[in-house]
Amino acid sequence: MKQLPAPFIKQMASLLGEAEAKAFFDSLANESSISVRLNPSKNTLSDEEVSKILKAVPWASHAFYLPERHPFTFDPAFQAGQYYVQEASSMFIESALKRYLPHNQEAISDTFIALDLCAAPGGKSTHLRSLLPDDAWLISNEVIRSRSQILAENMMKWGHPSVCVSNNDPSDFSRMPHLMDLIVADVPCSGEGMFRKDESSIDEWSSAHVNLCVERQRRIIMDVWPSLKPNGLLLYSTCTYNIEENERNVQWICDELGGEALELDMDDSWNISSSLAPELPSLPVARFMPHKTRGEGFFCALIRKQEARVETVNYEALMNKELKKSRKDKGAKGNSKSSSYNASQWLKTSVPYDVISPGTLSLAVSRRHLQLAQYLYHNLKVYFAGIVLGESKGKNFIPHQSLALSPLLDDEAFPNAKVDYNQAIAYLRREAITLDHDVPRGIVLLKYEDNAIGFVKNIGNRANNLYPQEWRIRSSYGPETIKKIY
Repeated sequence: MKQLPAPFIKQMASLLGEAEAKAFFDSLANESSISVRLNPSKNTLSDEEVSKILKAVPWASHAFYLPERHPFTFDPAFQAGQYYVQEASSMFIESALKRYLPHNQEAISDTFIALDLCAAPGGKSTHLRSLLPDDAWLISNEVIRSRSQILAENMMKWGHPSVCVSNNDPSDFSRMPHLMDLIVADVPCSGEGMFRKDESSIDEWSSAHVNLCVERQRRIIMDVWPSLKPNGLLLYSTCTYNIEENERNVQWICDELGGEALELDMDDSWNISSSLAPELPSLPVARFMPHKTRGEGFFCALIRKQEARVETVNYEALMNKELKKSRKDKGAKGNSKSSSYNASQWLKTSVPYDVISPGTLSLAVSRRHLQLAQYLYHNLKVYFAGIVLGESKGKNFIPHQSLALSPLLDDEAFPNAKVDYNQAIAYLRREAITLDHDVPRGIVLLKYEDNAIGFVKNIGNRANNLYPQEWRIRSSYGPETIKKIY
């Protein structure tokens, strides 16, 4: 490992004391652990069954450590969203939130809306989506455009229908006051917790950078705070160790914005550390330290917004106002229109879905969330909402990868064709493949080991690959076969 900066060494020695600091620095020389979270909507085995093979991450469900690194890129199960590779410490958001989230949507009258503010590449968003009631709504946002495209890919692979992905600055959410019940803000930080996993982060660290991060983090929280409902929850997290970006920022949110730090559920056996700020010893926070827990550095706190209750957002009234405005400006963004397609052509669900076309794509959105989705399209730069069904090109309808990977896809809507491992990898590289002669011509759903991996258009002598160009595997390397993670 590279030489750590002297000010960082001094900082950690001051926070931990000489003896514990030595154990901390020694742990940074150890290899990072590899952990995954299974997609509950795409896996049939119980946690108990999987834990007979893999060691479970104790603070999260469906989460396991792997004994060794796996060639994830070349695993069709990974590419189809059957599991997500995520750092174990960051999965603690489940334990932090579990006590405070509604267990089912029927327990609340309005749609529960969560915002993952700094969501790319998608670890916390896919996790959060599995924790929320099915009928809640998740906005996964990323301000950096290139990273938001990766986020959109991963959320489509995860496959839940009550999601939208946006590419907005935190300040953009201030124009939607009191909309969110929960905001997860895994804010950009100095990255001290990544020193072991990514040595380049050591070169980027400095005391000045820490101070810059503090200013940026406070600006982000100030910008997004108006969009949080009174009594709504803010989960604040970083992957760094210093108290300026952690405890002192949490206390600043409480003092300056009117927040209340809530108790977190932690088992003593998990060896999670508490506050390291000498002036804030009882502040309820969680710190993951690599010499104590199996994972990288992580900090989080849960804060409730203390403010008088206001009336809930009336999306229908807001949309009517927006639509009147958009009629005066036909070029207004997000001007969605109804589609001639019926979602029941492709989806297996008892919940009614409407199909809208905010651009060239047709999207399936549950009727309960339709007004909300249209409202978001009018106010944010939305990549997609709901399930992307496909695109009309002339007289043809080209189904989208999002539909192929949706757990709601009706398998009988398209002819199916089974492929072997080599064919699956060729497909994921966006190469042309040849199907058996008895496979019907036209749009065909490919399956590898009974799991959908995408669409092709079979023209007989070959099948035109419909896998998204930007998702393709670019590496020419690849094992002939691959063993499953469990």
